[in-house]
Amino acid sequence: MSKPKVFEKPIGVKDYLPEAVAKLRNIEHSVLTCMERWGYNQIITPTLEFYDTVGAASSTEDKKLFKLLDRKGTTLVLRSEMTAPIARVVSSLLKEHKFPLRLSYHSNVFRAIEEEAGRDAEFFQTGVELVGDGSSEADAEVIALAIASLQAAGVNKFKIALGHVGFLNGLFRETLGGNVEAQKLLKDCLLNRDYVGYRDAIQSLELPPHVQKELLGFLRLRGGEEICEQARMVTQDPIAQEAIRHMCEVWNVLKAYGVSEQVVIDLTMIGDFSYYTGMTFEGFSSDLGFPVCSGGRYDNLLGQFGRPAPATGFALKTTRILEVISQEAIEAALPTLIVYTAECRQEALQKAQGLRSEDGIQVVTCLSGLDAGLLNGLKRLPNGQVQVEGNLYSDVLAFGLALPALDAVLDRE
Repeated sequence: MSKPKVFEKPIGVKDYLPEAVAKLRNIEHSVLTCMERWGYNQIITPTLEFYDTVGAASSTEDKKLFKLLDRKGTTLVLRSEMTAPIARVVSSLLKEHKFPLRLSYHSNVFRAIEEEAGRDAEFFQTGVELVGDGSSEADAEVIALAIASLQAAGVNKFKIALGHVGFLNGLFRETLGGNVEAQKLLKDCLLNRDYVGYRDAIQSLELPPHVQKELLGFLRLRGGEEICEQARMVTQDPIAQEAIRHMCEVWNVLKAYGVSEQVVIDLTMIGDFSYYTGMTFEGFSSDLGFPVCSGGRYDNLLGQFGRPAPATGFALKTTRILEVISQEAIEAALPTLIVYTAECRQEALQKAQGLRSEDGIQVVTCLSGLDAGLLNGLKRLPNGQVQVEGNLYSDVLAFGLALPALDAVLDRE
């Protein structure tokens, strides 16, 4: 294998230039501020975790984990998501804190990927976990907060698709009985949104006609509040009926929040069925084909860390949101340029320090003589900005240079 060139980087990772970083930080700040106003406090966990604890408990497939060995030969992983690390902290450092706990985060996570276009090996997530509350009120709260967070991030056109793994589990138990392989086959199709494959799989199973009709009719359970009543008629399984009852409660709370118009019920959407235990949801932007957020209830995870508790949460896919708003300009504050001669250095630098600390102004300083080239390359633009040798500034202050001459140059445009 040839040695990579010095400017190359591994597949799936990116360099973020200043303009993109400004947008990313703006999203991060706006979203975390929104979450803080809802009572969620930020937490930071390490990039590296033990494979046998957080790695094994993660929702990420084992083959998608980045693994490495420490000096003792212990297997570590780069965190692939934030829910399992937070579960570890809740069960250890926060074990004396009473439930419910409301925690938020913004972190980079890592997934080992095949060489596929559009997939990132490193990306950013911003999200929350609500631990210790198993009610429909808690599920509705995180959905409403996800909507508020997307709006705070600058995503204007989106829909939240709401599902429930309990309904599907109950339906499959009633129609497929103990046929685990058939259940897994159909769930895999739904997880990948392969509805053609789902229909083909039903035909290949050679099921009775009435069972085929029931399983195919399940695909139509997508829409608004009316889906709750339609779903009750599909199956009498008690697990499925309880799932629908819970979902209807969540919907009623979302109506009270005033956000139900942003939500559609989609019972074909199940999320990672090995991880979630109840309500699941995903947010889709009209400007992007991939989800911009996902979440749901995961009541079994905390028990793996010795502190059983119900929990629900979501993560914004911050890197994808950056793609959604990439065409929108963010007004970046331009710095003030202070140009000075060696004789006036102290006065100029003290002025720069005062502007930075007292007024919060961004300041760039430049040592210069009576440089005619600098003055000739300086002009004021119609919008009031100052251009100096191709760089833009909000203003220029001169120390040791002839101010009348500089003003004359500035006023020339």
